[in-house]
Amino acid sequence: MTIQLPDSRGTLRTYEPRTEPLAVTTGSAFTSRTVFSAAHVVADPYADVSPDSPAAVDWDATLAFRRHLWSHGLGVAEAMDTAQRGMGLDWAGAAELIRRSAAEAKAVGGLIACGVGTDQLTGPASLAEVRAAYEEQLALVEACGAQAILMASRALAAAADGPEDYLDVYGHLLRQSAEPVILHWLGPMFDPALEGYWGSPDLDAATEVFLQVIAAHPDKVDGIKVSLLDARREVDLRRRLPDGVRCYTGDDFHYPELIAGDEQGFSHALLGIFDPLGPLAAEAVRVLDTGDVSGFRSLLDPTVDLSRHLFQAPTRFYKTGVVLLAWLAGHQSHFAMVGGLQSARSLPHFARAYELADGLGLFPDPKLAEERMKNLLALYGVTR
Repeated sequence: MTIQLPDSRGTLRTYEPRTEPLAVTTGSAFTSRTVFSAAHVVADPYADVSPDSPAAVDWDATLAFRRHLWSHGLGVAEAMDTAQRGMGLDWAGAAELIRRSAAEAKAVGGLIACGVGTDQLTGPASLAEVRAAYEEQLALVEACGAQAILMASRALAAAADGPEDYLDVYGHLLRQSAEPVILHWLGPMFDPALEGYWGSPDLDAATEVFLQVIAAHPDKVDGIKVSLLDARREVDLRRRLPDGVRCYTGDDFHYPELIAGDEQGFSHALLGIFDPLGPLAAEAVRVLDTGDVSGFRSLLDPTVDLSRHLFQAPTRFYKTGVVLLAWLAGHQSHFAMVGGLQSARSLPHFARAYELADGLGLFPDPKLAEERMKNLLALYGVTR
């Protein structure tokens, strides 16, 4: 059996799908690395909503996908960028997602950390309002028994006059947090509104402010999650962290080498690409747990082409490819997204994502994936 896939030149080419998926097994938590998958949400396809409406979520399918990730030993990073925070999922929806996922994690013994931001603010805000918004979300996450991830805030980026404002707001939040948190530095390639975060568009200057926040409260920082797509900068940063503070890579371009590490250390992981790669990524980390770095790299290195494809510019639309692959893999019954974001990528982009994922053996039922891809192609007018 073959399938005709369109390319960026507007022509069709023949692709022969694989017939067997990659053999992977479920398993317990890892011993050498802490690994979170930033998980997507499943939209309710029957909801009568518009892109401006509050998100309509299929809670059963959304929680089932989290159980899938936990079954492979992965932690779930909840209500993060991958869950369309600020891109279809508002604070009310995120709060409900956090409550439900935290309860589910407790029921199955799954590792969970949840995003804390300021997205209940819908217009210009003062620094006091930004701080209060963070406090509200932090209180909810802690009340649910989950670890907090202090996310970068669009409202803080707009309100801050310089580094001092970041030091003040983050210092206040860290002093009152009940347990150590993960600090999240999300680059402007993921969200243009975060340009100049930490008080400067110069990344060297911003790094110094970031390190000042950590140095002032090392007992309240479990780790940092860095999403700058700059491997060299991440390595330099993790080498400057205080003892006991972990680096969680968020670099969806260089994750194999950063997780493998070097003679001076390594990164843990909190990655959006580990949503579609979940079982394969888990298999690779279990190999790494045995000390077999080359075996780990041999499994994970071939996935980078897919990740770079999904996260190509405009990077913030990578969620569309993530949900496409979840549908093709049978984790949900449809390819619809909150906010109508399924329209954010082109048909050639979808075709290449399918081809790369199929080549890796990511689809548990390759025939189902092929049939669904043909249905999508037909919807766009590709009938051959």
